[in-house]
Amino acid sequence: MAATAPVAAAARVALVAGATGLVGRAVLARLLADKPYSAVHCVGRRAPAQQDPKLRVHLTDSFGKFVAPPVDDVFIALGTTIKVAGSQQAFRALDLDAVVALARAARSAGASRLGVISAMGADRQSRVFYNRVKGEMEAQVCALGFDTVVIARPSLLTGDRASLHQPRRVAEEWALHAFRWLIPLIPANYRPVDAGQVACALVKALQAATPGCHVLLSGELQA
Repeated sequence: MAATAPVAAAARVALVAGATGLVGRAVLARLLADKPYSAVHCVGRRAPAQQDPKLRVHLTDSFGKFVAPPVDDVFIALGTTIKVAGSQQAFRALDLDAVVALARAARSAGASRLGVISAMGADRQSRVFYNRVKGEMEAQVCALGFDTVVIARPSLLTGDRASLHQPRRVAEEWALHAFRWLIPLIPANYRPVDAGQVACALVKALQAATPGCHVLLSGELQA
């Protein structure tokens, strides 16, 4: 009997939100270079710098009204700081409401797998507002009915923010300078982590993950 040729896996379609940010830019670059994806949709207020035949850009000023195209996998890397957002309410609108709205839109469009960027310390019971919002976001996206959810919780992110025209984060710069000498003494989960490493780990984990909700702590995101 003649051997049966292996059946090639069907190409997948991905959606990325936050592709003009530090981690999202790296996620988008990896997906565009990844053969399993035949098309990559990008949603945001600004178009990413990357250009590629597989890339489809969707510009919107309201993530809550976005209607997603048919997709298989969705990656959400939206995030800001309370200082940049201007208020706790504005921070919550992006880091919680917009993330959940986009995840829900992608789920309605057929997405079965979700990868999302959160933060170390995320806990919906936390007394710290930032950590509490991140924890609430995690709980809500895990309840949307995806087959697989992978949550990445990076610590302090490093990367080229200047090329993204983002405002300087002076406190982070000072922390990174101090950590440079202390890294061997800092537990892995609290060491600074490169945005590219976070993106790579998230994409690989989502592609290999079993059904359920999985959390990647910062130590697991480092190469």
